[in-house]
This record gives sequence, structure tokens and C-alpha cells, in this order.
Amino acid sequence: MKVLVTGGTGFIGSHLVRHLREEGDDVYIVSRHHSDDPRILTWDEWNQNPSAWDGIEAVVNLAGETINQRWTAPAKERIVQSRLQAAEQLAEGISQWKVKPKVVINGSAIGIYGVSENTVFDERNEPRANDFLANVVRQWEEAAEQIPCERLVKIRLGLVLGRNEGALGKMKLPYLLGAGGRLGAGRQWMSWIHVEDVVRLISFCLRTRSAAGAVNATAPRPVTNDEFGRTLGKVLKRPHWLPVPEFVFKLLFGELSMLLIKGQKVFPWKAKEWGFEYTYPYLEAALAELLKKAP
Repeated sequence: MKVLVTGGTGFIGSHLVRHLREEGDDVYIVSRHHSDDPRILTWDEWNQNPSAWDGIEAVVNLAGETINQRWTAPAKERIVQSRLQAAEQLAEGISQWKVKPKVVINGSAIGIYGVSENTVFDERNEPRANDFLANVVRQWEEAAEQIPCERLVKIRLGLVLGRNEGALGKMKLPYLLGAGGRLGAGRQWMSWIHVEDVVRLISFCLRTRSAAGAVNATAPRPVTNDEFGRTLGKVLKRPHWLPVPEFVFKLLFGELSMLLIKGQKVFPWKAKEWGFEYTYPYLEAALAELLKKAP
């Protein structure tokens, strides 16, 4: 399959590109950075001649400014506009193709559901949240719906765990220093997923004709913040004993801190219904694999 991946040099994108190529797919990348690799083009090159890529069978759009930064007014604008611009540029370019892609998988996030300690969210829930992240994701999904294709999948990403990328690198540091513990009361839910299960789920959606609409990319067993910390401490063989007051996180991260202070319990109903098999459905096994020392 000929696949075009935007954001293909980022955290999830780089894992996805490697996985697809290992499966035998012919993968091309749109990136913000110039490369001598003919399979990697910049957005300027895409905009100059999008019809040159007519014949691409599938598109995966993961382009967008990271949300893992303090949400200042300029940062919020970059977070929103980077996502909308990528989707709009894809929509405009693909509209010039004679043959539209069979499937487009567009990045999204479980932040669209909002936060709750009690509600279990899945794809059957109608998102009603009205905070910053929920509104960003809603606009992102609406922009993706303008991309011409036979089938659209909106992959709603949870807390993606990688070896030295994503949130895990920051989360493990206090434990390595012997000062790990729950955040606040620790009752807030964390809907996590191993990065390899993310890319396998994306690949699964590329090849499953019935896969369409919103799809939650989370493990089937979310955990509370306290359980996450206890499991992380166990894997690292470090204590889990020093609670971090919520106000400290608010001071350090501003509005972004709400993602970990409040939390949300999200279940991947569609993935389970379709028969997708997780390699890492349990947190301890996922952390053990990610944190193992290289031979």
C-alpha cells in the first residue's frame, strides 16, 4: 500500500513509518523539515505540486504542534492553527487528485470527551466538553471531515507511552530520584496506551474496511493516577510515597496541568468490537517493556 504520513518524523509518526515499512508498505512523509530523502517532502513542496502524489492509497495525518507545553496565548494559537492548517492543506491538495485515497486517518485526542472521575467514555458518547483541549480537538476533527476520501478514521489518542519520548520520560524522573508518588488524591483516571499498540491500531484501521469514524486509541484497562504511580515504582524498583500537591503542578504547568489533575476514563469500544488484539493491555507489562535496559 502507498501511504502518505504527515508528522512522520515526530514521536508517533516515526514509530508508525517504521512499522508500516516493516509490513511492506511504500511510505512517504510530509514534514516541516527539509530532507535529501526523496520520500520526505516539506509542506511547501506539497503545496507546490500536490497532484504529483495522485495514486496514494492512504493518508495518515499526525501533524500538529505538541500540547506538552505551557498553554500561553501564543502556544494555544500554534496548537490550534498547526492542526487546522495541516488538514486544510491536505484537503486542498487531495481535491486535485483524480483518484481519492481509500482511507484517511486523522489524528485526534480523547481530550474531546472532557474530564471526569466517574464517567466512562467510549466512542458512543457524544462529546460535550467545552474546555480548550476539547475545542481544539473538535475543530481538528471538523477540518479532517473536509479531506476527500472514501473512508475517514479519527484516531483519538490517549496518553501514549514511549521509551524516551512522550510523557513517560518526565513521569519516571521523580521515581528515579526516589521522590515518586501520586498526584493530588490520585483518584483521577489515566487512559494510557503503549506506542507500539498505537501504530498497530492505526495499521489495523488502514486495512479494515469497516473501520470508520472516531476510534479511541487507549488500552482496554485504564488506571488511576495512584495505580499508575505504584506500578511505575514497582517496575523501576523505586518507592511510591511522596504525594505531589495539585498546586505545585498548576504552578509548573499552568492550564496544561488539568490533563493530569482531572483525568478521564476512556474505553476503546470500537477496537474491542472489531477484534483488535493489544500487545500490551496491562500497564505493568507495557512499562516493563518500555523501561527495560538495552542489552
